Amino acid sequence: MPSGLFALLDDISALVKVSAASLDDVPTQVAKTTSKVSGIVIDDTAVTPKYVVGLDPSRELSIIYQIAKKSLINKLLILSPAALVLGYFAPWAITPILMVGGAYLCFEGYEKVHSMFSSHPEVDAESEQVKAITPEELEQERVAGAVRTDIILSAEIMAIAYSQVTGQPLVNQILVMLAVAVFITVAVYGFVGLLVKADDIGLHLAGEKFGSATRKFGRGIVKFMPHFLRILSYVGTAAMLWVGAEIIAHGIPFIHHLLQDLEQALASVPAVAWLAKVLACGIGGLILGFFIDQVVRLVKKVLPKKTEAHTA
Repeated sequence: MPSGLFALLDDISALVKVSAASLDDVPTQVAKTTSKVSGIVIDDTAVTPKYVVGLDPSRELSIIYQIAKKSLINKLLILSPAALVLGYFAPWAITPILMVGGAYLCFEGYEKVHSMFSSHPEVDAESEQVKAITPEELEQERVAGAVRTDIILSAEIMAIAYSQVTGQPLVNQILVMLAVAVFITVAVYGFVGLLVKADDIGLHLAGEKFGSATRKFGRGIVKFMPHFLRILSYVGTAAMLWVGAEIIAHGIPFIHHLLQDLEQALASVPAVAWLAKVLACGIGGLILGFFIDQVVRLVKKVLPKKTEAHTA
């Protein structure tokens, strides 16, 4: 009897050691996954500040909190379970879903680039519509718009997170995906909150109660932030095109191999190899976004005609 008990304890001890060794891989997997989704994280960080522009400064952090809370709920309760279920029952669906999301990122990235170089007469009409609604309604619209954009980016993040842990024990998969969801949400929206309040921090530091060096630093922050946010929006657009195209390329073996060949040809200078791949993906994403935009425009032209025909 004692020998049987000791044998059982040995088995339990061995099982605990194996489990602990397995769980030790979780931080490594989280770090690896976070690096894989860095482009999407940059895009998410760059896109979000625009949703609080023009609103009451006292509501900025509240709005960011609302977006962050909904983003985390979507990641934890919808997107992570969906990725795990798909990975178990239909793993073949992960890549096509990623590619659809990548195409959407290319389309949205192209739309942003197009808007930078063209004038839109409909903007005035949209501005009039905004003036006609209450601040509370405008805030709700902004939050809803931010959550819609975020859920696409979050879906990409969680799908990529799952792709990094396939073949791992189920417990590891769940822990890694939950950790990635929490870490990225806190990091992104914590940084966004800091960005949108940076000018207030600068104004506070520029107050008379501080020394001349501190006041100068505060004024520098106030002057720098508009330029930084503009640069960040450009970086976010570039990241959107780059990430979207690279996701699609990974799903098409021929293009994936071309990118690998490009990197290998410039492997002697890693920075140049990385930049060449990013430029190739960015240009490819811009071209793909253009074609998707043309298809969307064509569909919009055709649909009203069909509606009118059915009405007649």
